[in-house]
Formats: sequence, C-alpha cells, structure tokens
Amino acid sequence: MEKSNVFYRGELNRAYPVMTRGEGVYIYDEAGNKYLDAQAGIAVVNLGYGVQEIIDAMAGQAGKLPFCYTILYTNEAQEELAQRLTALAPPGLNRVWFSVAGAEANECAMKAARQYHVETGNPSKYKILSRWQSYHGSTLGTLGITGNQVWRKNFAPLLRDDPKVAPVNCYRCPFGKTYPGCGLDCAHDLERVINFLGHQEVAAFIAEPVVAGSAGATVPPPEYFPIIRSICDKHNVLLILDEVFCGNGRTGKFCAIEHWDVTPDMICTAKGVAGGYIPLGVTMIHEKIHGAMARGSGKFIHGLTFGGHPVACAAGVAVLDYLEKHRLVERAKEMGDYFMERLSSLTDNWMVGQVRGKGLLIGIEFVADRASKEPFAPNQGVARKIIAAAFRRGLLVQMGTGAADGVRGDHILICPPFTISKSEVDQVVDILGEVIQEVQAELKDGPA
Repeated sequence: MEKSNVFYRGELNRAYPVMTRGEGVYIYDEAGNKYLDAQAGIAVVNLGYGVQEIIDAMAGQAGKLPFCYTILYTNEAQEELAQRLTALAPPGLNRVWFSVAGAEANECAMKAARQYHVETGNPSKYKILSRWQSYHGSTLGTLGITGNQVWRKNFAPLLRDDPKVAPVNCYRCPFGKTYPGCGLDCAHDLERVINFLGHQEVAAFIAEPVVAGSAGATVPPPEYFPIIRSICDKHNVLLILDEVFCGNGRTGKFCAIEHWDVTPDMICTAKGVAGGYIPLGVTMIHEKIHGAMARGSGKFIHGLTFGGHPVACAAGVAVLDYLEKHRLVERAKEMGDYFMERLSSLTDNWMVGQVRGKGLLIGIEFVADRASKEPFAPNQGVARKIIAAAFRRGLLVQMGTGAADGVRGDHILICPPFTISKSEVDQVVDILGEVIQEVQAELKDGPA
C-alpha cells in the first residue's frame, strides 16, 4: 500500500502487504498470492480460516444481543462459555473472568493475587515474580513482569521492578549444568529469590508452561512445575500460568499445564480461545481466591467495558464445539509428533542448533556454532532473513530473537492451525529446508 494512515505495530519504514482473505490454513494478499500460514496468525487462528460454524454463532448472537454491560447484567453466552471452560480446567479453577486480550488476562491475575492476599490478612504481599526471558504482555503492568529485555528497555522507568528468577531452558542452562543431574536449579531459584525478599512480600509467581515467543518453545523437564508448586505452597505464593500462547489445545492438552499434572491458582489465556474471529481473553481463577473475596469485601475491584462480550463469548463456545467435534486437541498432538519427526531432517544443517516444542508449538533455534551453541550476532538478522526467505516462497512463520540470553539468539516458531494436513506439514518442512540452505550460503562466517 503506497499511502497509509495506520500507525503500524512493527517496523514503521516498510511497506506492508495487504491480506484480503483466508481459507483453511492459507491466506491471500491483494495480488492473489497464496501463503501457508504456519504461524496461525500468531497462535490465534487455531481452527483455520473460514469456519462457518463460528461465523454463524457470532452473527446469531449479534442479532440477539450484541453487547451486555456485565457489571450490571450477565448474558447466556458468557455463562455457557464459563461453564464449558471450567469443565476443561484443572480441579478448583471454577471461576472465569473475561477480558479482551492476553495482557488484560494477565493483569487481571496480578490484581486478583494482590486482592486475595489483602482479603486473607496478608496486605504486605504485593510482588509478582516472573522469569527472565519471559513475555507476558505490552501494557505497563505486564511489561513490568516481562523478562524480555528488548521489550522492556525503552519503558523501564515506567515499569514495576519486581525481581526475576532463572529461566528454564535445558539447551542453555543458566547454571551451566546438564539435565537430569542438574538438581533442577532453575526451579529452586524461585525459593532462593523468595527467601532473599522475604515471603511476606511475594504475592505470586507467573510463568508460561511452554515459553513461546521469547525463548522459542522451550519445554521444562517433568519435575519443574511440581517443584514450583510445592515452593509456592510453602510460602503462600499464588501460582499463575500464562497460557495465552500455549493454551487452548495447542500443546496437545487443552491446558498446557496438564502435561505436568499440576493445579495452579490461575490460568490466563487468549489468542486461540475465540479462534481469531474476535478478541477474547480469559482468566480462570481457583475457587479459594473467589471465595476469599466473596466472604470478605464481596467484590473484585477491577473492570473492563468489553469483559464478557456476548458475541466474543458465543465465538468461544463455537470454538469449543468445533474442537470437540473434530478432536482437534488430539490432532494437535498427532500433527505435532509428525512435525517433529519431519523437522529432525533439518538438524543436518550446521546453523540449526535445536528443534524443540510440544504439540503444534515448535521452535527452531539457530546458532553460529553448534558445538559451542554460540548465537549469531544480533546485527546479522538471521531470524529475519529466515522469515523473509520463507515469505518469498509463500510460507509464514514467526520470528523470534533473544533466545540465548535475552538479547542474542535467533529462532522461529511454527504454530499452524490444528487442521494442518500431513502434506501441508511436508510442504512447510521442505520450504524451510530450502530457506535454511539459502541463508547458510549467505552467511560468510559459518563452518564449511
């Protein structure tokens, strides 16, 4: 587009292609070019484009009741979606707060954690701990608990400065150890920080079960979250899980934390919860938190104009119907296993450091030297080169940086719609193979 009045979200000095329609796992631009969307928007369009059942549900609800001021009233769609979500959540998470986006869902959890401790006689508890190399949203509140330095640096003077704990990344252990003989120092670092601060100040710990954009789909060992849960219980610290990216079935379980058999105090999600057809955020909250507020002040001091929006909630119900009807959560696991099997062939390339992930949330980290795991210098723009070359071939994948230390490290994310077929997986892998070969040839200082 030659002239635009849009303040674009990404780079301000480039032309943006205009996308005009989507069908299945493909989107099309105004020139008619076709792209295989292997990033599902950005882990949003989980069911693919053009699902008529969702469109019809939204239109039907808009015709009946397009808006409801949920501070004063409730609506059928909100009630049904809350019931359906809590039936899929870990035991005890039987209350749902609706918002519009993932950052809002996380901020709701932060405020709920603070008010819970006030209501239960612990008003000194206010700090929200998180991990380095994490991402929890772009609002000032969620940037404060984000550990990704690239996102934080310009706004640091405006942010809360709660401490961060070690990331969990067995490929790049922050303690220089190797699993399983490491003693899970990354998990026990939470207790070290709580003890240093004093448990009377710490309200909650927030983490992604599978770290997506900031670390390239890193998956913790089996013992990690059980240890985290026991530390939180010991110090009366709430455990908040950010499943905005990894939730809603993407990892092969509806809630990603199910892989670790742990019950958190809150789960925050968004993105795919309404399939990308309309924005919707969700915070699932344990009954003990809701009960403390109900027995105490009788209200949660928080509010959002569009929370519980009936059209958005109707879309969410339709998404759950479609997931169940077509067994798409199970399919995410099956297709993820097939993806990992096919992607293993790419590790023959010297710049592919690791392929990792769970279900249909897969990351590929690129390195300048495989033996030392030395990352590329940021100014080489390796991940950017990868996605640009893929785009020219009609493939969309998600770029990431900072996987090594928060600043250095290049990776891509593959997170397609759950409806992707094996032949389309093969197409993705074949194109990535060509792209990696092209970029390797362009890099002058790689190994021969």
